[in-house]
Amino acid sequence: MDQYFTPAVPILRRRFSRIQRVECSFFAGTINNITCSTTSKGADELSLNQSQLSRLVNTGCKLVGCGSAVPSLKVSNDDLAKIVDTNDEWISVRTGIRNRRVLSGKENLTGLAIEASRKALGMAEVNPKDVDLILMCSSTGDDRFGSAPLIQKALGCKSNPLAFDITAACSGFLLGLFSATCYIKAGGFKNVLVIGADAVSRFVDWTDRGSCILFGDAAGAVLMQACDIGEDGLFGFDLHSDGDGKRHLIAPFIENETEDGSSTSFPPKGSSYSCLKMNGIEIFKFAVRVVPQSIEAALDKAGFSRSNLDWLLLHQANQRIIDAVATRLEMPSERVISNLANYGNTSAASIPLALDEAVRSGKVQAGHVIAAAGFGAGLTWGSAILRWR
Repeated sequence: MDQYFTPAVPILRRRFSRIQRVECSFFAGTINNITCSTTSKGADELSLNQSQLSRLVNTGCKLVGCGSAVPSLKVSNDDLAKIVDTNDEWISVRTGIRNRRVLSGKENLTGLAIEASRKALGMAEVNPKDVDLILMCSSTGDDRFGSAPLIQKALGCKSNPLAFDITAACSGFLLGLFSATCYIKAGGFKNVLVIGADAVSRFVDWTDRGSCILFGDAAGAVLMQACDIGEDGLFGFDLHSDGDGKRHLIAPFIENETEDGSSTSFPPKGSSYSCLKMNGIEIFKFAVRVVPQSIEAALDKAGFSRSNLDWLLLHQANQRIIDAVATRLEMPSERVISNLANYGNTSAASIPLALDEAVRSGKVQAGHVIAAAGFGAGLTWGSAILRWR
């Protein structure tokens, strides 16, 4: 993916030296008729609205607040050993995980997302009424049609800001960061709340020791805010997907068969999603291969080198993956953020959850530069080079 940046005016004008301009006409708010034409114009003929040009050149964005929330039920490796053939040593040696949190009772994922969002807004000292956009990054929400508007209502955002869900599994939070950056730098938004929240426990086969040991539930959130370009804190992104690898990590929709064995009937029989199915070896090889490449690409787009990094923050999937990527990037272990042992793989929540703990513990401080990377189902993966505050 091309580098996302805000160029100086001379560069911007050069890029507009030959531009294909698309003009469309819409009638009275409904698409009753559309007429489009394309024309090529030189830089001298092209008229840019001055306020739009100023925003493109002068607007940056930065992370100003974070928060997280986890369920109250803690499930240890010893607890799992009571229901599946495993033990603490087998799990911890292979994954680095010792505990995870699982939704239970009256808890739900939307509630966790709301709690994490309130903490992020509180740290940023931003009133909910000043939020312009809410992005809920989740693949396991409480409502199939999305939960972002419910979060907007619960937070008390009075101006009815746009709120919608992003589904990209463990890469979801990185896509949320990129989307928020675009909305702020090009769309004029001021305060964007990005939430990563997942409850993968709902789709785990608790008799499969190869997958049930890995996952936990959680929510994390950050508040991204428009700023002067001199304070810009989102420096470079690298984002990808490869549908050919989808078969390695999937939770497909299953059509229930009729009594005669066919799946064709009307009205349709009740259907559901299957439990998560994962080829752990292939996912490991995929992550160890693509994540270092993606981080290097994001660094290059940001104009940074590894020496500029204070921290490496990866999706918390498996400690072996984290260690392997850190080794390839020559990042010492003391500069790698990991809380996997306490929470397991929390999908889209893992990066903001780990970031929040690192910030609140004093490990990550204002001005620190972080390389963050997510990877998972889809297959999707991506990296961001960012500065905390």
